[in-house]
Amino acid sequence: MIGGMTPRTAPGTGLLLTDVTVGDRPGRAVHVVDGRIAWVGAAGDAPRAGRVLAGEGALLTPAFVDAHVHATATGLALTGLDLHSRSSLADALAAVTAAAGTAAPGVLLGTGWDETGWPEGRGLTRADLDAVVGDRPAYLARVDVHSATVSTALLDRVPGIADLPGFSADGQLRLDAHHAARRAAYGAVPAAQRAAAQEATLAEAARLGIGSLHEMAGPEVSGAEDLRALLALAAGRPGPRVLGYWGELAGRGGLDPVHELGLAGAGGDLFCDGALGSHTAALSSPYRDRPGTSGALRFDTDELVDHVRACTVAGVQAGFHVIGDAAVEQVLDAVGAVVAVLGLPAVRACRHRLEHVEMTGPDAIARMRAWGMVASVQPAFDAAWGGDAGMYAERLGVERALATNPLAALADAGVALALGSDAPVTPMDPWGGVHAAVDHHTPGAGLRPFDALDAATHGGWHAVRAETAAGPLAVGAPADLALWDTPATLSAVLDTRARPGCTALVVAGEVLSL
Repeated sequence: MIGGMTPRTAPGTGLLLTDVTVGDRPGRAVHVVDGRIAWVGAAGDAPRAGRVLAGEGALLTPAFVDAHVHATATGLALTGLDLHSRSSLADALAAVTAAAGTAAPGVLLGTGWDETGWPEGRGLTRADLDAVVGDRPAYLARVDVHSATVSTALLDRVPGIADLPGFSADGQLRLDAHHAARRAAYGAVPAAQRAAAQEATLAEAARLGIGSLHEMAGPEVSGAEDLRALLALAAGRPGPRVLGYWGELAGRGGLDPVHELGLAGAGGDLFCDGALGSHTAALSSPYRDRPGTSGALRFDTDELVDHVRACTVAGVQAGFHVIGDAAVEQVLDAVGAVVAVLGLPAVRACRHRLEHVEMTGPDAIARMRAWGMVASVQPAFDAAWGGDAGMYAERLGVERALATNPLAALADAGVALALGSDAPVTPMDPWGGVHAAVDHHTPGAGLRPFDALDAATHGGWHAVRAETAAGPLAVGAPADLALWDTPATLSAVLDTRARPGCTALVVAGEVLSL
């Protein structure tokens, strides 16, 4: 993929990144013209350019692609109440108390609490929250963002919420009740605060060497106006690209925003089930720690068949949030029904996506491969909750827990992988995601280092049907590049699990100020 070529561009044009290490080869140069790579070779043979960026031996890689992000919620966590690091109920309540005293008026938003390791043995309740926020509306999402604790004042803003599935009088909401409360909470965010949050996410992505974000929007996540504002912000300045998805069934009008806004696909976080931490992921057998439930499927299979068919006929990529094995099987049954009607080539051309795919087996993986589907996965989930003593083991039992997130099985079967963070569920951290994909809790389930890097870069382009056949550092590829503060080779960075800092990010040939 990387090799010298005779320069074909006029002297003095474009951008030259010179004296860089590309892969394991020092002393290289990359010439960029009109936003694309025009030449790659030895630094001493490089063409002249209008602008030169001297790497002084630093490592140059493709910019990362975060294939699953919620930009506004991530920015609100970056700029507001982030509870990821709180180690107890008392610690979390202290943070909420401090935020309630200093945050601007309006709905108090927070995210990231995780009761599984708390000594109190329980999560936040409405009574806990009311005691510190009083009559202020408050929404505190659990770490998986598939359940939340809300204050009485926020409940009062959602008529009929007590009649929705997932409602609990203690304020710990799941399923439809949670979706309704989240819409009310985020719908109340002022435009200026929303814009600041989106700015914060894009700035953080650039700082981390992320050149593209796949934004997973939808009516139950963030509204159309939120997505429209984010796309306009990203398009109006140099910076990380934002490629949008809209998670709504075609039968409910879900293709309209896709066409109107020129989105990458219809789906992404089209919630076919929930999350393991909130006991809402749909399983084929009950949860170990809550044997009375197996989670829930949110749609009838016929609705999913109609969605896949409509997307395929329109040439639009469909996507589905599927965490539990029952949800994965339901979506694959729907895709298979469409293959039988429209034919394999039509379905493969759309490259339909599955988001998360935490629980799946050989038969499902074989169907994904046969139908040309993409697995958008989050290795940080295994790093946070995997193994024989983590949250997965608590929810599923050790045997099922160790079988979650089978990255190697997907890759070895030839299923295309794209790595993402699902921020704010886990932070944007591309090098951390690459290393987590390699250092899987389950022996043999992780990726080979270069495969992990490829899934975190080229895999993201493949996932939006925009990859360059020869790879992200080939002549003709978009010039999305990251320069790192290390003289080490790529092999050394991967072998040592280093996390170098990004010193320069190039997106579409434009150098960003970091």
